[in-house]
Amino acid sequence: MSFFRKSRKVREIAPDEIFLDSSNLPEHDAKQFEGRVVMPLSRRAIIAAGAVFACIAVVFAGRAFSLEVVQGSSFADISRANTLQPSIVFASRGVIRDRAGKEIAWNEGTSTDTFALRVYASSPGLSHVLGFVQYPKADKTGQWWREEYVGMSGVEASFDAILRGQNGSRMVETDARGQLQRTNIVVPAKAGNDISLSIDSDLQSKLYSLLYSHAKEQGFQGGAAVIMDVETGEILALTSFPEYDNNAFTSGASSVIQDATNDSHTPLLDRAVSGLYAPGSIVKPIFAAAALNERLIAPETQILSTGQLSVPNPYDPEHPSIFKDWSVHGLINMREAIAVSSDEYFYTIGGGFGGQQGLGIERLDRYARLFGLGSTTGIALRGEQDGVIPTPAWKAQVFGENDPWRIGDTYHTAIGQYGFQLTPLQAARFIAAIANDGNLLNPRLIASSSPEFTKLPLSDADLQVVRDGMRLAVTSKRKDATVKILNIPQIEIAAKTGTAQIGAHNEYMNSWSVGFWPASRPRFAYAVVLEKARAGTPSGAAPAMRPFFEWLIANRPEYVR
Repeated sequence: MSFFRKSRKVREIAPDEIFLDSSNLPEHDAKQFEGRVVMPLSRRAIIAAGAVFACIAVVFAGRAFSLEVVQGSSFADISRANTLQPSIVFASRGVIRDRAGKEIAWNEGTSTDTFALRVYASSPGLSHVLGFVQYPKADKTGQWWREEYVGMSGVEASFDAILRGQNGSRMVETDARGQLQRTNIVVPAKAGNDISLSIDSDLQSKLYSLLYSHAKEQGFQGGAAVIMDVETGEILALTSFPEYDNNAFTSGASSVIQDATNDSHTPLLDRAVSGLYAPGSIVKPIFAAAALNERLIAPETQILSTGQLSVPNPYDPEHPSIFKDWSVHGLINMREAIAVSSDEYFYTIGGGFGGQQGLGIERLDRYARLFGLGSTTGIALRGEQDGVIPTPAWKAQVFGENDPWRIGDTYHTAIGQYGFQLTPLQAARFIAAIANDGNLLNPRLIASSSPEFTKLPLSDADLQVVRDGMRLAVTSKRKDATVKILNIPQIEIAAKTGTAQIGAHNEYMNSWSVGFWPASRPRFAYAVVLEKARAGTPSGAAPAMRPFFEWLIANRPEYVR
């Protein structure tokens, strides 16, 4: 037994005895771990490493659970907002040009490149016709609650749908730090359309400046002026003063806005289309044409002007009603009555006196409406007023049924007083109808518009009598002719003046000048009103127009011939 045990005992061979050969000793490289014996890892080391990795896995799993499950919804929203943000591409607003192609409202870019700023020509006299806009507006978080320009007044408001265009959209991609990565246009913006107005901006600015200067010198508080093409109805000038700063209103300058809003001279009122004024004698040409059309009087028939009309008072025979003329004119026919603006003549053909039949209030009302008074003209501007033609129904509504209509009310209506009110635009329109043989045009603000009009049931022969009277008012050598100040050799003007008394005691006056030129072949009609100066102010609307016509002759001869 011991033999066998001894025989099974062997010696363990060392690794170096197996792998180390004397023949490769010269090539042995210890730096490459040749000849090194790798010892196996201990069980304790393996367990420790596994424990560390298990802890790390638990931490990551817990964090992932928190992010994806506990806070998953909120982080998903943040992720979407941070990485893909929709944004508005603002449409460029259309440019506004005048009839000569001059830009009078345009856009200028900004450093932030969000939306362009609206800029208006600095020339005076354009603010009311152009108006202003409000910009797109964002809240404190950057969300746009007003996404478009909004036209607030004037042409900007009336043609807003044409000018505004259509916004586009884009998607903005940002990284986790909010830094812009790329921008992709989803829907391109469509720019608004440009428009060309019938307005001649240089002509309008000069008209405004000259009238405003004259009004300040004479103590008038405001005024307005209109020039219309009598063939097309296009408006060449439409201005009102005082005016406001439409650039400041667009930019939202609060102090400027507040001052203009509180100004007692109402610079925000567009007097050309929204201002209502007693017309005074400028309506006499309408009633002259009416009397001729009704065959109440012939053009050559003379009426004696003694300086006043005395009407018996049935309630108090000792005190007749006196209706004064502004002067004694003697025997005058219709052309002369227009030229000297005889109140007595128009009292007579308006309400009748002695053996002369008058139109009466119903026909005065009808012909005034026939020429467009008492209703809006249809111009493409907001806020237009229709005005007032005094009638018995109007009087009953205003003063009550206990105050009946009297003959004196008819007389005063026939000379444009009492409750008569109209706008400067209405005045220019009816003067254009007298000048163009009875076409009552619809006023147009867009250049090259096709004319639209209503043909009045009046003969050209009757209207020619009226035109002759208006030309005679300028050219007559009579001392009492009313518009000799506009007798300018280089231009043929036919005109009519009007002075309307206003105030509780007639202590103020409005001054009118209306007319057309060239008198022999009319092309343009005009109406100007100067508002509220002291009664008796010597220099009114007609003298204010003379410098303008002289400027026209020297600088714009195309409008003279």
